Amino acid sequence: MDNRIEEVLDIYHGMIETERNSPREQPPGGRDGGQDQRLRAVGPETGQFINILTRSLKAPTILELGTSFGYSGIWLAEAARATGGRLITIEMRDYKSAYARDMAVKAGLADHVEFKVGDAVQVIGALSEGIDFVLVDLWKDLYLPCLEAFYPKLNPGAIIVADNMIRPGGEDVRRYGEAIRAKPGISSVLLPVGSGLEVSRFDRG
Repeated sequence: MDNRIEEVLDIYHGMIETERNSPREQPPGGRDGGQDQRLRAVGPETGQFINILTRSLKAPTILELGTSFGYSGIWLAEAARATGGRLITIEMRDYKSAYARDMAVKAGLADHVEFKVGDAVQVIGALSEGIDFVLVDLWKDLYLPCLEAFYPKLNPGAIIVADNMIRPGGEDVRRYGEAIRAKPGISSVLLPVGSGLEVSRFDRG
């Protein structure tokens, strides 16, 4: 990581710490409620993990489902730059995508990122190229619909990482875990990294 990236990550880490120690000012639960205003970042342990995984791929097309305010995108964009790949990141809220773009510019990574705003399933459906890496980290009821959308577009050797599979967990992520393990060509393991990661690899259809 060069100095510009480290400086941006330090900003995010300060935000994560402040959020962790601050009470929620708005009630959680809704897409327009307090939870939607929070950073809700994967954290440095998961960030480093997805960076290492993505760096193992050659010139990957990386798909991030849930840009949020851009923290995990910095780790993925750094890997894209290092490997000659590119990151496509999808966010439902334009103000979050705009913040993430500004931070990518500060980090010197914006040229390696394509920011898209809209419904994740529809945006995935419009992608014309194969996908080599997916980070699934958006509203949990979208995990399964997004899986059904991106699975047909996976290249052989593609890696899929789904966050929050242990904490907070719940029925939606359980259904995702069962569904991805049932897909042809998928091998998958649940790892106790961060909030729990389902790490899957696609070998053949």
